[in-house]
Amino acid sequence: MSTIIETKQVRTSGPAAWSAKSDEELLLAYRDHGDRRAFEELVHRYERELYSYLRRYLGDSTMAEDAFQQTFLQLHLKCDLYEAGRPVRPWLYTIATNQAIDTQRRSKRHRLVSLDRRNERAGEDEVGTLLEMLVNREPAPGAQMETAERREWIRDAIAQLPEQLRSAVLLVYYQGLKYREAAEILDVPVGTVKSRLHTAILKLNEQWSRAEQSGAE
Repeated sequence: MSTIIETKQVRTSGPAAWSAKSDEELLLAYRDHGDRRAFEELVHRYERELYSYLRRYLGDSTMAEDAFQQTFLQLHLKCDLYEAGRPVRPWLYTIATNQAIDTQRRSKRHRLVSLDRRNERAGEDEVGTLLEMLVNREPAPGAQMETAERREWIRDAIAQLPEQLRSAVLLVYYQGLKYREAAEILDVPVGTVKSRLHTAILKLNEQWSRAEQSGAE
């Protein structure tokens, strides 16, 4: 993926070790001095993570690329709005989520999500993937789905969740964000994030149980 953004044409002198700078230091360097290398380091630092999130959110690589480009364009345009001390990562996710929603509205396409990879977050619960969690128990004889079918089922089930539940699942379980970070991105209390996750898991478990029963008949 490539980021085609015309960054501020201001001086680019300064320390070379941008990789050692914090996110906040980089964003402030770009906001206050227009240092292109600070912006490029931020893009490099977050491009894989944000693109992966947008790809799951939108279920389409072309749409994800568009939303990704728009995310960093908005960062460029709105960097003056950044307040020192605000965590950069949740702010970027907020921008990316808004761009994903706008992209989806423009495309008017139903999104799918890919939720069949292991969650790499060392965090606040021990759920590896929704797939593993839902199929952790042995199904009834004759009711076990093949792995590919399970993945397709999970993808479709998540895609059908209400927007609020789906966003919480993606941010926490598959992007590895902490509850408080997801809460900031979604602009809701931490308790609401936990409640949405709980509701989403209950819905998926109920659907999975019905699918097992149907397969056993």
